[in-house]
Amino acid sequence: MAKFKNMLLVTATLSALALTAPVQAETFKFAFQGDVTSLDPYSLNETFTLGFQGNIYEGLVSFDENLQLIPALAESWENPEPNKWIFHLRKGVKFHDGADFNADDVIFSWKRALSKGSDLRGRAGTISEMTKIDDYTVEAITPTPSPVLMLDLTQLYMMDKEWSEKNGTTEATSASDTNSNNYASMHTNGTGPFVLAERQPDVKTHLVRFDGYWKDIKSNVTSVEFTPIKQAATRVAALVSGELDLVFPVPVQDWRRLEESEGVKPLNGPEARTIFLGMDQFRDELRYSNVKGKNPFKDIRVRKAFAHAINLVAIQKKVMRGASTPAGQLIAPQINGFNAEFNTPYAYDPAQSKALLAEAGYPEGFEVGMDCPNDRYVNDEKICQAVASMLAKVGVKINLNAQPKSKYFAKVLATNDFDTSFYLLGWTPGSIDAHNVFVNLLHSQDTEAQLGMFNLGNYTNARIDELVTMVGGETDQAKRQALIDEGFKIAKDEVGYLPLHQQPLSWGVRDGVTVAQRADNVLDLRNVVMP
Repeated sequence: MAKFKNMLLVTATLSALALTAPVQAETFKFAFQGDVTSLDPYSLNETFTLGFQGNIYEGLVSFDENLQLIPALAESWENPEPNKWIFHLRKGVKFHDGADFNADDVIFSWKRALSKGSDLRGRAGTISEMTKIDDYTVEAITPTPSPVLMLDLTQLYMMDKEWSEKNGTTEATSASDTNSNNYASMHTNGTGPFVLAERQPDVKTHLVRFDGYWKDIKSNVTSVEFTPIKQAATRVAALVSGELDLVFPVPVQDWRRLEESEGVKPLNGPEARTIFLGMDQFRDELRYSNVKGKNPFKDIRVRKAFAHAINLVAIQKKVMRGASTPAGQLIAPQINGFNAEFNTPYAYDPAQSKALLAEAGYPEGFEVGMDCPNDRYVNDEKICQAVASMLAKVGVKINLNAQPKSKYFAKVLATNDFDTSFYLLGWTPGSIDAHNVFVNLLHSQDTEAQLGMFNLGNYTNARIDELVTMVGGETDQAKRQALIDEGFKIAKDEVGYLPLHQQPLSWGVRDGVTVAQRADNVLDLRNVVMP
C-alpha cells in the first residue's frame, strides 16, 4: 500500500493549524454554487455531496488535507492473503445519537451501499463478502487482489444499523427520485465531527459540533452554516461584504476583484478533476437528434469530427481566463497512473471536421441535444455554450439543456436509463487512482456488476473491459502502468470521450480564516480555523 500512498498528490495546507480544541463558539459560513443533492451517503457518487457528507459520516479510512490515506473508523488493517482483508475497528466511537459503532454497522453499511438506489454500488462492489469476526473485527473478501481497495473505501461511509432499521431506511435513496421520502435523505446519524441541526433543501443546512467526537481536530468551529448560491456574482458579493467566510467556486474572472478587495483573497491551484464530453455510442437511434434510424456517434468519423471542432485553447483563454489546462485524457497529473504521453489534446481542425462529417454522410451536419449542469463545475454552462458555438461552425446544431445538478444527475444516470445523447461531465477519481476511471467511465455499462455506471454514453471496448479487472488486481506497478497506458490509448484512438481540461481550484476566503484546499476540491471542516 505504501507505494500507492506515495503516489498521491500532496497539496500543501494553506497555513499551520494548531491542534487545539475549540475554546469559544465560532460560526463558519460558506457557500457553494449548488446544494448537497441528498444527505443519504449512498445516493450520489458526486464529489461535493460526498465531501459535505464526510463532515457528518466517516469511512473506515479517509484522506488528510494532503490526500494521504489515514485510519478513520478502522484503526488498522491487514491483507494476509491476496483476496482477504482484516479490519480492526476503532473502539469507543459513538454515533451522534449515542449508539456504539461496531462490526454490525460496517456489514450493514456495506450491504446498504449495494442496494438498488445506491450510486456507490461500484465502490461497495469491490468487496464480494464481509464477515464479522467479533464486535470490532471484520473480514472482507475481494473478487480479485485489490491493491487500491483502501483508497476506494475512503468515501464509503458507515451508518448505524439500528438507527436505519428503526427509521425504515435500510435501502439507499435513488438520486433520480427527486421526491424521495427516504428518511436518510433528510436526516443523519453519523460518527463525524459535526451533527445536522437543520436542513432546508436549496436554502440552508446548519451543522453543529459533535461533543462526543472520538478524535481531536484542528478546527475551532462550533457551528456551520452552508448556503447554496447559484449566481456567482451573488456568492462573491456576499464574501466581499463579510456575510460569508468562504465561497466556491469563484469565477476565474473575479480573482482580481478579490485580490483588490480588503479583507478577502482568492485561493487557487490545480484540481485533480477532468472536464470532458461524452456521446451516446450504444443506442441504435439517438433520443435527442433529428437523425432517425441510426446513431451518428457510432461512426468514429463523427466522433473525430466533434473532437477536431472544439477549440480547447479558446475555451481555456476566453471561458476559463487562462486558468484551466487543456486535456487529452480522462485523468489529471495528480492521479496515480497518469502518463503525459497520452495527454496531448485532439488537434483543433474545423476543416477536417467538415470533411469527416461529409464522409460520414452528414454534409449539412445534424442536430443533437446536449445535457449540461449549470451549478456543478467551474463555468460549466459557459463551457457548453462555447462547445455549441464551435460545433455550429461545422454544421452541428446543439440543443442545449442546461439545468441544476440535481435535475441533471436525476436525468442522465442509470436510475433514469442514462437519458442523454451528448453531455458534459467532470470526474475526480475518489481513490485518486486511474482504476476508478476504468471502473466508472471506461468499462461498458454493466448494471449487475455496477461497472460503467458513469459511462453515460456506453462507450464499449472488449479489451478495456478486460483491462478493468487486470488493472484492479495487478500489484506490480510497472505492469500495472502498462495496462493503464494500454487502456487510455485505446480510448483515445477510438475517440471514446472528448476531454476538455482540468479545471482550477477556485475558492475565495475571508482574511484570517485558514483552510486546507485539497486537490479533490473537498472542504473538510476538520481543517477550518476561524480567527
